[in-house]
Amino acid sequence: MERLSKFEKNIWIRRVALVIYDIVAVVIANYFALLLRFDFDYQTIPEQYMKIMTESIFPGILIMLITFYAFRLYSSLWTYAGGTEFFYMIVGCIVDTLVYVFYILMTNRGQLCPMPRSFYVYYGSVLLALTFVGRYAYRAIRMLIRVRTSNAAKKNVLVVGAGEAGNAIIKEIQNSNYIDMNVVGVIDDNRNKIGGYIHGVKVVGNRHDIPEKVMELDVKEIIIAIPTASSREMKEILNICKGTCCELKRLPGMYQLVNGEVSVSKLKDVDVNDLLGRDPIRVDLDSIMDYVSGKVVMVTGGGGTIGSELCRQIASHKPKTLIIFDIYENTTYDIQLELKHDYPDLDLVVLIGSVRNTKRVDWVFKTYHPEIIYHAAAHKHVPLMEDSPNEAVKNNVLGTWKIVRAADQYHVKRFVMISTDKAVNPTNIMGATKRICEMIIQTYNNRSETEYVAVRFGNVLGSNGSVIPLFKKQIAQGGPVTVTHPDIIRYFMTIPEAVSLVLQAGAYAKGGEIFVLDMGEPVKILDLAKNLILLSGHKPDEDIKIEFTGLRPGEKLYEEMLMDEEGLQDTANKLIHIGKPIEIDEERFLEQLQKLADHVVQEPDDIRKWVQEIVPTYSIQNRE
Repeated sequence: MERLSKFEKNIWIRRVALVIYDIVAVVIANYFALLLRFDFDYQTIPEQYMKIMTESIFPGILIMLITFYAFRLYSSLWTYAGGTEFFYMIVGCIVDTLVYVFYILMTNRGQLCPMPRSFYVYYGSVLLALTFVGRYAYRAIRMLIRVRTSNAAKKNVLVVGAGEAGNAIIKEIQNSNYIDMNVVGVIDDNRNKIGGYIHGVKVVGNRHDIPEKVMELDVKEIIIAIPTASSREMKEILNICKGTCCELKRLPGMYQLVNGEVSVSKLKDVDVNDLLGRDPIRVDLDSIMDYVSGKVVMVTGGGGTIGSELCRQIASHKPKTLIIFDIYENTTYDIQLELKHDYPDLDLVVLIGSVRNTKRVDWVFKTYHPEIIYHAAAHKHVPLMEDSPNEAVKNNVLGTWKIVRAADQYHVKRFVMISTDKAVNPTNIMGATKRICEMIIQTYNNRSETEYVAVRFGNVLGSNGSVIPLFKKQIAQGGPVTVTHPDIIRYFMTIPEAVSLVLQAGAYAKGGEIFVLDMGEPVKILDLAKNLILLSGHKPDEDIKIEFTGLRPGEKLYEEMLMDEEGLQDTANKLIHIGKPIEIDEERFLEQLQKLADHVVQEPDDIRKWVQEIVPTYSIQNRE
């Protein structure tokens, strides 16, 4: 209460000060208006004008106080005044002047022109100017003091993009007391904008001038505010920016500009995804929506990186029922909460269980009768599976086999399995087990009414177990960043691209296909590490060291997307291809599969050789 009374006391002190100021302003406006009319020569002012003005000052003060009070010029918080307050101030001064003129004319009706006509114009103009100064001068002085004292503690920022997004970002930074940024320059490739100003900030050059301007203006952070930039253009800008050792942030997408959501809070850190330099996969949402809409859809491994994103996309397309089946309860609980919040009308079933549990799998299919299955459940971590090869076989091979058989038994319409590029000429047990899964899919597609397909991925940026989260963690700890080999290369895709491929495979599938994404050129892991260090505002091998640890068990220097026997067939999406299935002796394969299942449960030491008999292209590496 004491604080409140002090606040009210300060408000009243300010209002009384404004009233006194306005009274003085009316007196000054009267005298100044006459002086202006007679060119500041006091001696030439007729005595009758001075008399009328003197007699009218006190009534003029009363008129001003009543008018200003009516237009809320004493109740507004002028520290935060905007356009509305400014409008009221102008209208208030105009109304006051008109009433004041009317008063003078009515009280001096015997005279044809009691005061010079220009006096009224000068009076109104001077009063408006003084009123403006009285209410905004304090705010301007306070802002100048705050800018001078705070800019020293703020980091200098360079904004790339002088369009609507850049304008919104600069405006927010300048108007906020809580953003420790100081915009010192703007970059834009439009020659007509260079040399101009946005909210007082100069457009200092184009993208090629960024390194020079960073040094010249002591820039610590670069904000890329070009939501319309293509992937290739973004990569070019980032390649210029990453050599500056500045922190980099960007506005994610065009939709935020359209929705009016451009703000500093929407900025995200630039990451390696932005350096892939190719356009993302475009998905035919209509065909996907038609396919899953009104269907009972099941996602195994629905709590994982790919599985959870699949669930999000499927949930947005109104399935009849979405079943999430996963053994790991923590991430499964997270996606359950998210979907319940985002899609309250969704018929969501979340079940904990293992694809290796025959009775549990059978109960799920018997109870819910899924029509479409996305099989994402698998052990995927290469080094861990090298240390536990029997578990890789049990989970990946036997788990997939049980789900595939249940799909056949309960007449599932379509079955889409997640595979990997590591299944091609595998050098590790994880890749070899995934190749067996592809063979299971191919075999059962020829023997069942269910349409079975596989989708072959490269490495997914940002997924659990991928190299990017590890690099980020190592950089945050100050290094070193560990790379297995200076020449190791990988194909990369983003999580949305991976999910897009799976969903379109479900739409395109006719049965037996292996869908493959054209992921462009492979990327050197060493380059990824260096780029991520640069994007974090550090210098590789100076601020953050890079260490080479040697290839891990089961790793090879490069991955392949197709085996020699497979050819490519195009789909409606030019970036999605179909690998031709390799002919296998299905009867022999099923016999080998059953023997593998019987053998692996005995926890043998030679499971790799058994797997190699089924997958001749599997190259067992020397564990020593």
